[in-house]
Order: sequence, then structure tokens, then C-alpha cells
Amino acid sequence: MEPRVRLAFTIGYIGRYFHGSQIQPDVETVQGELIRVFRKLKWLDPNETSHNLVLSSRTDAGVNVRRNGGTVKLAKSLWESLNKRKMVRAIDDQLCEGLVFLDVKEVAEDWNPRLAIHRIYRYRLEGIQGWSDPGEQFLEWLKLFVGTYDARNFARLEEGKNPIRKIYSCTPWEVNGRVVGFEIIGEAFLWNQVRRTAMALHRLTIGELTQEEIKDAIQCPETSVDFGVAPPEWLVLWDVVWPDFNHDESADSSFTFTELPQTDHIERTMISRWEKGASLEMESMLYHEWSIIGKLPYIPHDSQ
Repeated sequence: MEPRVRLAFTIGYIGRYFHGSQIQPDVETVQGELIRVFRKLKWLDPNETSHNLVLSSRTDAGVNVRRNGGTVKLAKSLWESLNKRKMVRAIDDQLCEGLVFLDVKEVAEDWNPRLAIHRIYRYRLEGIQGWSDPGEQFLEWLKLFVGTYDARNFARLEEGKNPIRKIYSCTPWEVNGRVVGFEIIGEAFLWNQVRRTAMALHRLTIGELTQEEIKDAIQCPETSVDFGVAPPEWLVLWDVVWPDFNHDESADSSFTFTELPQTDHIERTMISRWEKGASLEMESMLYHEWSIIGKLPYIPHDSQ
């Protein structure tokens, strides 16, 4: 069998184009689209009925991703015949709309994309009707979710999954000086954990929950509660950070989000139009981010 190398890659995608990240039969997924392109380019071993393309972080349908990653094994001769620039461009040119291939590098055989240093998520809370910046109190609410704790009351817990999660920080997400939501950084997250955290924060804002109820849900995980799940379209997996991997600077200071119209008589048509525009702003932000973090190295043309 021809020698192979393990390659680590990074990608980004617009959530509305996909039924989640993990491959599923008969629906468009991120993993499925990547496998389709690698097979079209004849880069996967045709003698293997399965595939070896693995993603780092799973995302649900509708969730946007600034940067996720994964690994794939390819023939060593293929990798050596290409450079990073050629491989990225070859894949990116074949991908469907809403998915971008950002970077690729060779890694050790035992390199595991799931073992990241930490993951960063951002949620645009102002996309949920009724939310408004609660001011300094918001900082106290965010601190409730920091620490190492059993997060089963803020997740869709899968059988056999360890519910203990380590959250390093939870801070306001500001755009042009305006708080639009929150950023949460953790080692790893349970299924729906960020969206359930977002819904709890939203319900705190509109007075449907108290700080004590949040504290009880964290300190007494054996007492089951369900605070609901926030919509996926306002969530962004901002970054997955691995050791010894380049993480370029962000362009996030160059975009702006439009505020919901401030009027005493706002009605549903105005809200609906704002939501559509706000959703497009999220997508525009991601494309601008990808233009920066997906910069490829310049390789001079060899005329000899």
C-alpha cells in the first residue's frame, strides 16, 4: 500500500446551507460535501469503502462556523506533488456555496483534531425577539457559566457522555461598542450547550428566569430543568484552537451590525425584515473573516 500522510485542515461555513456538520444519508452536510470533493479529485483511496475524513467540532443545522477543522489521510506522493496553495485552491474551487477550505498542513500520525486547547463560540442574542442589553448586570449573569461543572441541564446529553465541562470565560460580545450577545470559551462543549446557555441568558433578560434558578441548575444537576434552546442561526463557532497550529488575526473590527429599529410601535413586519438583514450581516461578517484568515502563502512561479 502506498505511504500516506495525515493532513490537518481548517474550514468555515454558512449554517443555512447544511443539515449539520456530520455526514447523514440523503441530506447536504459539511462532512459529506468535503468527502464528495475529495473523491471527485480522486484523492481518497478508491479501494476503501469508508472514509477517513474527520471533523473537530460537530455543529447542528443552521449553525455558522468561522473556523472548524479536521483531518484526512492522503497519499504521500500526492501531498508532496502539491503545495498548500494548490491544494486549498483545488478543493475550494469544487466546494458548494457556503463552504470554504481555508488551510492545510501535515501533522503527526497521532494528531487528533478533537483534542483542541479550547473552542470559542459567539451568540448574537439581539437576534432573539425581546432581548436588549441589560447593562452591568449582564456581566454578573455571564459569570454564572464560568468554571468546571456538570452542564447536563444546559445540554442535550448523549448516552455515555461525560457531563463535566470546563468553561474558561463568558464575556459580552461587542460590535462597535454595542453589546450584541456573548462569547464563551471552553475546552469542549456538550450538544446544544451554547444554545441552551443563550436561551437561559435571554430569559434572564426578559424576566422569565432568576439568577438563583440558573445557579440551582448548575449546582444541582441531578434535578432536571429545561430552559429551552435558542435558534441556531445566531450562533457562530468562532474558532477551534489547536497547539502548534497557526491562528491568524481576526478582521472583526471591520464590520458592523445594525440595531433593531427603536420605536414605540415596532411590529412584526419590521422585525421580520430586520431579522433577514441581520442574518445576512452575519454571513457577510464570515466572508470578510475568511478573506483574512484564509490568506495563502505567496509562492513565486518557477520559470525553469
